Amino acid sequence: MQIEELPLPGAFVLTPKRFGDDRGFFSETFSARAFEEIAPGVNFVQDNHSLSRDAGTLRGLHFQLPPDAQGKLVRVPRGRVLDVIVDVRNGSPTYGQHVGVELSGENWKQMWIPAGFAHAFCTLEPDTEFCYKVTDFYAPQSDSGLAFNDPDLGIEWPFPEDQLILSDKDRGLQKLKEFQSPFSYKDV
Repeated sequence: MQIEELPLPGAFVLTPKRFGDDRGFFSETFSARAFEEIAPGVNFVQDNHSLSRDAGTLRGLHFQLPPDAQGKLVRVPRGRVLDVIVDVRNGSPTYGQHVGVELSGENWKQMWIPAGFAHAFCTLEPDTEFCYKVTDFYAPQSDSGLAFNDPDLGIEWPFPEDQLILSDKDRGLQKLKEFQSPFSYKDV
Protein backbone atom coordinates (compact mmCIF):
# COMPACT_ATOMS: atom_id res chain seq x y z
CA MET A 1 0.00 0.00 0.00
CA GLN A 2 1.33 3.42 -0.96
CA ILE A 3 0.89 6.09 1.75
CA GLU A 4 1.22 9.85 1.14
CA GLU A 5 0.81 12.52 3.84
CA LEU A 6 -1.32 15.49 2.83
CA PRO A 7 -0.40 19.14 3.54
CA LEU A 8 -2.87 19.11 6.47
CA PRO A 9 -1.07 17.23 9.29
CA GLY A 10 -2.62 13.90 10.21
CA ALA A 11 -4.49 13.38 6.92
CA PHE A 12 -3.24 10.82 4.39
CA VAL A 13 -3.94 9.39 0.95
CA LEU A 14 -3.61 5.61 0.77
CA THR A 15 -3.47 3.68 -2.49
CA PRO A 16 -3.93 -0.08 -2.10
CA LYS A 17 -2.34 -2.38 -4.64
CA ARG A 18 -4.60 -3.94 -7.22
CA PHE A 19 -3.73 -7.26 -8.86
CA GLY A 20 -5.52 -7.93 -12.12
CA ASP A 21 -5.83 -10.56 -14.81
CA ASP A 22 -8.37 -11.45 -17.49
CA ARG A 23 -10.96 -12.28 -14.79
CA GLY A 24 -10.81 -8.86 -13.14
CA PHE A 25 -8.81 -7.77 -10.08
CA PHE A 26 -8.17 -8.38 -6.40
CA SER A 27 -7.28 -5.71 -3.84
CA GLU A 28 -6.81 -5.66 -0.09
CA THR A 29 -8.62 -2.38 0.57
CA PHE A 30 -7.94 -2.29 4.32
CA SER A 31 -5.29 -3.78 6.57
CA ALA A 32 -5.30 -2.98 10.28
CA ARG A 33 -1.55 -3.68 10.36
CA ALA A 34 -0.77 -1.14 7.62
CA PHE A 35 -3.24 1.41 8.99
CA GLU A 36 -1.67 1.22 12.46
CA GLU A 37 1.47 2.82 10.98
CA ILE A 38 -0.31 6.10 10.21
CA ALA A 39 -3.06 6.15 12.86
CA PRO A 40 -2.05 4.13 15.92
CA GLY A 41 -4.89 2.97 18.13
CA VAL A 42 -7.67 3.86 15.69
CA ASN A 43 -10.58 1.42 15.64
CA PHE A 44 -13.43 1.47 13.16
CA VAL A 45 -16.96 0.73 14.40
CA GLN A 46 -19.14 1.18 11.33
CA ASP A 47 -18.98 1.05 7.52
CA ASN A 48 -21.18 3.35 5.40
CA HIS A 49 -21.98 3.25 1.69
CA SER A 50 -23.79 5.91 -0.35
CA LEU A 51 -24.87 6.24 -3.96
CA SER A 52 -25.20 9.61 -5.68
CA ARG A 53 -27.17 9.33 -8.90
CA ASP A 54 -26.14 12.66 -10.47
CA ALA A 55 -22.81 14.32 -11.16
CA GLY A 56 -22.62 17.54 -9.15
CA THR A 57 -24.06 16.03 -5.98
CA LEU A 58 -22.30 17.67 -3.02
CA ARG A 59 -22.47 16.15 0.45
CA GLY A 60 -20.91 18.15 3.26
CA LEU A 61 -18.92 19.78 4.82
CA HIS A 62 -19.76 17.42 7.71
CA PHE A 63 -18.28 16.37 11.05
CA GLN A 64 -19.43 15.18 14.45
CA LEU A 65 -18.63 17.14 17.58
CA PRO A 66 -16.91 15.57 20.60
CA PRO A 67 -17.52 13.31 22.44
CA ASP A 68 -18.82 11.63 19.27
CA ALA A 69 -16.14 12.92 16.88
CA GLN A 70 -15.37 10.60 13.97
CA GLY A 71 -12.31 9.78 11.96
CA LYS A 72 -13.12 8.51 8.46
CA LEU A 73 -11.37 6.30 5.94
CA VAL A 74 -13.08 7.09 2.63
CA ARG A 75 -12.93 5.52 -0.83
CA VAL A 76 -14.84 5.40 -4.11
CA PRO A 77 -15.32 1.91 -5.59
CA ARG A 78 -17.30 3.24 -8.59
CA GLY A 79 -17.35 6.70 -10.16
CA ARG A 80 -15.32 9.80 -9.25
CA VAL A 81 -15.45 12.51 -6.60
CA LEU A 82 -13.57 15.58 -5.53
CA ASP A 83 -13.06 14.84 -1.83
CA VAL A 84 -12.38 17.93 0.33
CA ILE A 85 -11.31 18.29 3.95
CA VAL A 86 -10.97 21.43 6.09
CA ASP A 87 -8.83 21.58 9.23
CA VAL A 88 -10.97 22.83 12.16
CA ARG A 89 -8.56 21.98 15.01
CA ASN A 90 -7.80 24.95 17.29
CA GLY A 91 -4.09 25.68 17.39
CA SER A 92 -3.38 23.87 14.14
CA PRO A 93 -0.91 25.62 11.84
CA THR A 94 -3.34 24.79 9.00
CA TYR A 95 -6.59 25.84 10.75
CA GLY A 96 -9.22 26.81 8.17
CA GLN A 97 -7.18 25.48 5.26
CA HIS A 98 -8.51 22.83 2.91
CA VAL A 99 -7.21 20.23 0.51
CA GLY A 100 -9.03 18.38 -2.25
CA VAL A 101 -8.17 14.98 -3.70
CA GLU A 102 -9.82 13.14 -6.56
CA LEU A 103 -10.91 9.67 -5.48
CA SER A 104 -12.20 7.23 -8.06
CA GLY A 105 -12.81 3.63 -8.91
CA GLU A 106 -10.00 4.03 -11.41
CA ASN A 107 -7.25 5.59 -9.27
CA TRP A 108 -8.24 3.45 -6.23
CA LYS A 109 -7.10 6.13 -3.76
CA GLN A 110 -8.48 6.38 -0.24
CA MET A 111 -8.23 9.23 2.25
CA TRP A 112 -7.78 9.04 6.03
CA ILE A 113 -9.53 12.00 7.68
CA PRO A 114 -8.93 12.21 11.43
CA ALA A 115 -11.41 13.78 13.84
CA GLY A 116 -11.12 17.57 13.73
CA PHE A 117 -11.65 17.92 9.99
CA ALA A 118 -14.80 18.94 8.13
CA HIS A 119 -15.40 16.64 5.15
CA ALA A 120 -17.31 16.90 1.88
CA PHE A 121 -17.34 15.31 -1.53
CA CYS A 122 -18.73 16.35 -4.88
CA THR A 123 -19.49 13.70 -7.47
CA LEU A 124 -17.84 14.10 -10.87
CA GLU A 125 -19.75 11.26 -12.57
CA PRO A 126 -23.29 9.88 -12.32
CA ASP A 127 -23.95 6.77 -10.23
CA THR A 128 -20.96 7.30 -7.98
CA GLU A 129 -20.62 5.08 -4.92
CA PHE A 130 -18.84 6.34 -1.81
CA CYS A 131 -17.74 4.03 1.02
CA TYR A 132 -16.27 4.94 4.37
CA LYS A 133 -15.29 3.48 7.70
CA VAL A 134 -15.86 5.59 10.83
CA THR A 135 -14.35 5.54 14.31
CA ASP A 136 -17.59 6.37 16.16
CA PHE A 137 -21.26 5.71 15.59
CA TYR A 138 -23.58 8.29 14.05
CA ALA A 139 -24.85 10.62 16.80
CA PRO A 140 -27.51 13.06 15.56
CA GLN A 141 -27.05 15.30 18.62
CA SER A 142 -23.39 15.83 17.61
CA ASP A 143 -23.99 16.31 13.89
CA SER A 144 -22.49 19.56 12.59
CA GLY A 145 -20.80 21.10 9.59
CA LEU A 146 -19.62 24.11 7.64
CA ALA A 147 -21.07 25.94 4.64
CA PHE A 148 -19.80 24.51 1.36
CA ASN A 149 -19.71 28.02 -0.13
CA ASP A 150 -18.05 29.89 2.76
CA PRO A 151 -15.94 32.58 1.04
CA ASP A 152 -13.37 32.38 3.87
CA LEU A 153 -12.70 28.75 2.91
CA GLY A 154 -12.47 29.53 -0.80
CA ILE A 155 -13.17 25.99 -1.99
CA GLU A 156 -13.42 25.76 -5.75
CA TRP A 157 -16.04 23.13 -6.51
CA PRO A 158 -16.01 21.50 -9.96
CA PHE A 159 -19.47 22.84 -10.86
CA PRO A 160 -21.04 26.32 -10.60
CA GLU A 161 -22.96 26.76 -7.35
CA ASP A 162 -26.35 26.87 -9.12
CA GLN A 163 -25.65 23.45 -10.67
CA LEU A 164 -24.71 21.71 -7.39
CA ILE A 165 -27.21 19.30 -5.86
CA LEU A 166 -27.35 19.62 -2.06
CA SER A 167 -29.69 18.73 0.76
CA ASP A 168 -31.55 21.57 2.51
CA LYS A 169 -29.50 20.75 5.62
CA ASP A 170 -26.21 21.20 3.75
CA ARG A 171 -27.37 24.53 2.28
CA GLY A 172 -27.95 25.88 5.80
CA LEU A 173 -24.65 25.04 7.52
CA GLN A 174 -22.65 27.68 9.42
CA LYS A 175 -19.60 29.59 8.25
CA LEU A 176 -16.17 28.95 9.74
CA LYS A 177 -16.08 32.33 11.54
CA GLU A 178 -19.38 31.43 13.29
CA PHE A 179 -18.01 28.07 14.48
CA GLN A 180 -16.50 27.73 17.95
CA SER A 181 -14.32 24.67 17.45
CA PRO A 182 -14.12 22.14 20.31
CA PHE A 183 -11.30 20.32 18.47
CA SER A 184 -7.68 20.88 19.48
CA TYR A 185 -4.55 20.30 17.48
CA LYS A 186 -2.10 17.72 18.69
CA ASP A 187 1.19 17.05 16.97
CA VAL A 188 0.76 14.07 14.71
